[in-house]
Amino acid sequence: MTTTIPPGFADLIEPMRAGNARILAALEAHGVAYEPYPREIPAPRPHGRAAARAFPMQGVLKYHGLSDWAARIAYLPSISVNNSAAHTTTYVEFSPGLAEDSAAIGGAVATGRDLDRIVQTLDAVRDLSGVKTRARVASRNVLQSRVAGKGLGTSASASAALAAAALAALYGPELAGNRRFLSCFARLLAGSGCRSAAGGLALWLSYPGLSHADSFALRLDDAGQLDQMRLITVPIDSRVGLKTESAHHDAPQSSLFKSWMHSRADEIIECLDAIRAGDWRTVGQLAELDSMRLHGVTMSGSRENKLIGWEPENIALFRMCNDLRAQGVPVYASTDTGPTVVFLTHRDHEDAVVAAIGDLGLGLETVRGQIAGPAALIDPDAALAEIGV
Repeated sequence: MTTTIPPGFADLIEPMRAGNARILAALEAHGVAYEPYPREIPAPRPHGRAAARAFPMQGVLKYHGLSDWAARIAYLPSISVNNSAAHTTTYVEFSPGLAEDSAAIGGAVATGRDLDRIVQTLDAVRDLSGVKTRARVASRNVLQSRVAGKGLGTSASASAALAAAALAALYGPELAGNRRFLSCFARLLAGSGCRSAAGGLALWLSYPGLSHADSFALRLDDAGQLDQMRLITVPIDSRVGLKTESAHHDAPQSSLFKSWMHSRADEIIECLDAIRAGDWRTVGQLAELDSMRLHGVTMSGSRENKLIGWEPENIALFRMCNDLRAQGVPVYASTDTGPTVVFLTHRDHEDAVVAAIGDLGLGLETVRGQIAGPAALIDPDAALAEIGV
């Protein structure tokens, strides 16, 4: 079943479909395999519970804009890297005794849009078998920093952990273990959740009109090709209360947006080649370049209200990268929707980058991290203890 093609984008469908075919061919040439979408769903459990842990992601080749909001299909494919700087732990319990769905996030009861997005994922999981059993959800983002920061990617980890726990709770761990299937459902709360579910350097296949089953994520660094790369996260809060949903609405209105779509297949294939070859510098270069394009698209999507996602600290950090490279220290700055910066470098240069951030005198925290793995099921009781329920 295809998904929505927004007005004004019909002329791009054939080029994007052709680009998707080229990407699939490149994956096959590199021997990157993925599972078939399951044809049969196990019988639902009358009462089930499960828990999962997932990691936030940092965009490499990024995305904004959703061509289908209900299925959360992006206008263009994207690549990201899971970041060990934080994680989300989520517990889900389906029980016939519950009158309604409920959720607590970080100890606070979820309401409004936050609860609606959680229920949308739960409904999709229930619809697989037509059951009506309600669920309770408890989730917590576990940070290694005092500042949460905007643009860290915890909405992706929350989405992936919720999907994994919900599928395992209602149908068992085997269904949740199908990475393609899991990533499709991890997409429903936050699109980037599909890549968080896949883990490592992950590719999300997407374009307007693509079906739910074909818009999934898969891991590209399946043999530790980029294990030497380090991620140094500098969490920075948004002083304007930036909302990613607003950026998704505005971005497709930018005159830069369609050019971004047209160039994407070539860059996905270049990034895939680099990842498979262990070429972390090309990955870093693409992440830094697309950070600038992402914010350019965001800032040019509205004539009246410009969504400026960076804070003053960002300028100093970006210039620091140029200065370090001029001194022979390879490092690249990446930002998603928000001012939080993740620096990509080699492990041999990690100390130099951290020292340079401190030398700016801005009082910024640094969190040293590595490439993190996929969403994984964990013991439910241990999860409840970590969440604090």
